[in-house]
Amino acid sequence: MSETVKTGHPKGLYFLFFTEMWERFSYYGMRAIFILFMTKILLMKDADASQIYGSYTGLVYLTPLLGGYLCDKFLGNRRSIIIGGLLMALGQFFMFLSASAGVDGVSLMWMGLTSIIIGNGFFKPNISTMVGQLYPANDRRIDSAFTIFYMGINLGAFFSPLICGSMDFKWGFLAACIGMLLGLVAFIFGQKKYLISEEGKHIGLPVKKLDATSIGMIIGSIAIIFFMLNFKQMFNSDTDIIGYFIYGAMVAMPILILTDKSLSKIELQRITVIFILAFFVIFFWGAFEQAGASLTLFADRQTERTLFGWEMPASYFQSVNPLAVISIAPIMTMVWGFLYARKLEPSSPKKMAIGLGLVAMGYVVIAIAVKGLGLGEKVSMWWLIGLYVIHTIGELCLSPIGLSMVSKLAPLRLSSLMMGTWFLANAAANKFAGTLSALIPGGEDGTGGATSFIGFQITNLYEFFILFIIMSGSAAAILFVLSSWLEKRMHNDHVESAQ
Repeated sequence: MSETVKTGHPKGLYFLFFTEMWERFSYYGMRAIFILFMTKILLMKDADASQIYGSYTGLVYLTPLLGGYLCDKFLGNRRSIIIGGLLMALGQFFMFLSASAGVDGVSLMWMGLTSIIIGNGFFKPNISTMVGQLYPANDRRIDSAFTIFYMGINLGAFFSPLICGSMDFKWGFLAACIGMLLGLVAFIFGQKKYLISEEGKHIGLPVKKLDATSIGMIIGSIAIIFFMLNFKQMFNSDTDIIGYFIYGAMVAMPILILTDKSLSKIELQRITVIFILAFFVIFFWGAFEQAGASLTLFADRQTERTLFGWEMPASYFQSVNPLAVISIAPIMTMVWGFLYARKLEPSSPKKMAIGLGLVAMGYVVIAIAVKGLGLGEKVSMWWLIGLYVIHTIGELCLSPIGLSMVSKLAPLRLSSLMMGTWFLANAAANKFAGTLSALIPGGEDGTGGATSFIGFQITNLYEFFILFIIMSGSAAAILFVLSSWLEKRMHNDHVESAQ
């Protein structure tokens, strides 16, 4: 094998980069305009739209468990990606039809969300897996390959709000549909040429015939998700069955795993660390994911968005985070490397505590901006941009090390189940984000309709943002205090490796 091959990357990496970029374009383009669509076109109340947003993004993190299982057992990676891409494109087309129908398009929206949620379950866990399959085991290029692949995710997430948010909602959803189809068509026609290992073998799990049970699981999952999304409307009920489902699973899974009598004492302690950190992750993402919910409403209503006579769409602010990731990630890598060389790099729990502290700091910035804000007054866009940049630094302290930590601490025989549990925490966090977003004071000016959260009264935007400071700041302090105890229970002398 030549030196070029050893130091470079196979063409398949850039092929998967392209496919994933368009899938993320589709997802984040739709996400950027979703809550605005519900409040402006479907005329939903802020609280109802926020709850739907949380249910949708929460379920998006649950279905990869089903998709990953069916891929491993029957479908294989390639067919799973194609099925997932088709379902997501179909879902975005239903969203286009929903927006075209106006206020009468709610049922079409449910069909669109169901299709996107199920499609994501087939797509998400498989394309990342194929990146690793391009390389021999323990190849030193794999880390840099995933870094390149991660840039594709952020590139798609960067320009999708700029495109989908610059047009009417129906055309924005159609643009998301077309983006998904572009990635899918490229994958279908290029897979045989590019998805091969350096030894010339085709990568991806083989396809097996689906049995009746698995077909039933797919149909049943579609029916259950559609039913849960429609439940409140069908029965005129305030019962949040999706919340009960997600939070119930979050409680049941640790009980199921921790009662496994085959676990050794050390394995039990390591798994306990994963569950404790997963709990704190909920507070981080619950605050961070306001980007697509309450912070988008705030950008739309109380942020001055005029530049040189042009009013910037509120959805454009969601491009700040991926742009900041692309810009700041290399700097963070150098910072961790500098600290590692001097044996000063924080442990995983401490990094996560720093991330929580930074998300609280971001809300300190925006709380200062809105304090004493009068009726109809707006704040400079730079306050909101500052929040997103600070949150991105927090994300880079917390997010990249989470999955790595799970893979290091989970027993090999439970690795898939523990990874699923980590995604379950993300599902719970996104659902929690919707619940918190629903607390934003109602009305176009953000000053009316008081709400409360466990006794904390929220009558204006300042008090709303203070809630996130208290919540994430307290979680950061508690996790930092617990970090030394958690490090001992990790049983690996936990010296971080330079990234």
